Amino acid sequence: MKHTYNKIAVALLSSLSMSAFAADVDIYGKANLSLQSSDEGEGSFTEVKSNASRIGLKGTHDLGDGLTVIYKAEFQVDLDGDSEKGDSITDRNQYVGLAGSFGEVLLGKNDTMLKQSQGKVDLFSDLNGDIKSLWKGENRMADTISYKSPKFNDFRVGVTYIAEDSVDAEDGVSVAVFYGDKKLKKSKVFASVAVDSEVKGYDITRATVQGKVGGVVLGAMVQTQEKIDGSAEMDGYMVSAKYKMDKVTFKGQYQAANFDGGDDKSGITLGADYSLAKSTKVYTFYTSFDMDSGEDQDYLAAGIEYKF
Repeated sequence: MKHTYNKIAVALLSSLSMSAFAADVDIYGKANLSLQSSDEGEGSFTEVKSNASRIGLKGTHDLGDGLTVIYKAEFQVDLDGDSEKGDSITDRNQYVGLAGSFGEVLLGKNDTMLKQSQGKVDLFSDLNGDIKSLWKGENRMADTISYKSPKFNDFRVGVTYIAEDSVDAEDGVSVAVFYGDKKLKKSKVFASVAVDSEVKGYDITRATVQGKVGGVVLGAMVQTQEKIDGSAEMDGYMVSAKYKMDKVTFKGQYQAANFDGGDDKSGITLGADYSLAKSTKVYTFYTSFDMDSGEDQDYLAAGIEYKF
């Protein structure tokens, strides 16, 4: 563990010296902790939970002639202290690549295009109500090469190739078409269609849309998935909405997963964020999952998130 911390410290400190050579180097992070009551079918218990807290460095380096190096090294840090020995710091997106008039090409560990295609529609990402609780496809894969085209009339194409990495393994491809700005600052609508082929044992198709109607941000997502052998077929949908009133943002989300032959699952999450500053918010949420063949789950939480 000490060795792991030392490696991260060296990497982060070394990045400071790079500022003399690179156009842009940022050290950033997010601390997100919640106190919650959790019931996963065997009675409720109280816990303090770290929700994908992270630290990383990222930057660019202008090479001239229209070429720029892009790099990132991000690590998840479990601030609740509950991780198994050696697992309190784990890898997140870590890559290096080139950007230019052709778009951008990245090599390393990265979110697949299907995962990226969700934009900001999942309002409870990294919390118990995250869409990955019921659906496949939220994959961050190693051994990838990713390409994103330049934007043409607000459209952009992305491809992730996942190398097999061993003789007995299989490669995979994740492809997406994006429209608009996922933050809804440069466009009124964000939309995407994405497909996974043989990624982590599944074939998946996903369509996503989010936009503003009056003062309400509405989002929707539909997904079909099946194992590469044709089993475990599922059709699902998700809808979300949020409304900001002064410093408070009210949020709600419903997700369903309907499997061929039964075993339907659904989840609903309601919550609110209160902004203390641009960097800091406190929040609360309640998540309830209804599982046909498994134990129902309920989570009630209050937490704080700080970004730097």
